[in-house]
Amino acid sequence: MMQREKVSDNVYVFQSELYAQVTASIVVGSEWAVAIDTLAYPEETLEIRDFVEQELKVPVRYVINTHYHADHCWGNCYFPGALIISHQLCREYLLLHGGPSIEEARKQNNVFRQSKITLPHITFAEGELSLQVDDKVLKMMSLPGHSPDGIGVLIEEDKTLISGDIFMSLPYLVDGNIDVMIKSLKKIGKMDIKNIVQGHGGVILRGEVDRMIDDHLLYLSTIRKIVNRAARRDYPGEMLDAASVEACGKERVIMGGVAEELHRRNLDALYHQLYGEYPVYPDDEW
Repeated sequence: MMQREKVSDNVYVFQSELYAQVTASIVVGSEWAVAIDTLAYPEETLEIRDFVEQELKVPVRYVINTHYHADHCWGNCYFPGALIISHQLCREYLLLHGGPSIEEARKQNNVFRQSKITLPHITFAEGELSLQVDDKVLKMMSLPGHSPDGIGVLIEEDKTLISGDIFMSLPYLVDGNIDVMIKSLKKIGKMDIKNIVQGHGGVILRGEVDRMIDDHLLYLSTIRKIVNRAARRDYPGEMLDAASVEACGKERVIMGGVAEELHRRNLDALYHQLYGEYPVYPDDEW
């Protein structure tokens, strides 16, 4: 059974038990509901659908994908008949990468045998797109940095931002860009937000929003400094190896225990972003 939390009237958040505390959300209206992100594993996506249809007694009419990564959109296919909304780049990336990725996943794990890529039907590239669910307005906006296609969904009446992966327990920029991520985080900081539903991890409440943004910006500043210092060494990887996630201000235990691995990927990816190559480690020459 997944964790389920009601963050405001008719807004529910589900957190995966199977992969890195990834989240999906449901906004419920009187006649239909909107899913914001789906999950990669079919059993969890179907659990969400059953909750909406059997307990809340409404169908899911719309699915919003915050970005194209598997853990946020591979469950699209389990909401037949729903209209899927995303950034234009999300559709393009799914069209380009989705098929090969899910075919490879099927070879590795039989649970994906019924899964398939379902492309967004409605996309936007600039500005904002709004969807009204009874008395709630869902405002979709570009929030890139974790990935170029990233969007967030602001529930205006509740002052709740469903952020996608631009906001998660540990900033993750391997498929994104550090400067773009910083810009998006500062944009979030200027919003009047009560809650943030992270792409991975628990809901951030009003009293913690500003602190978490500052912590994320400090982490990004710290790893940039470490990478810049490492680049002046013969073996940059030696310094990067010594820079643990805890030494950079984040906890090792967050995100279901994968924080250290994601942090290591951040360091290598940032080095590549800044210097056009991957860092050399002492054992690379052997």
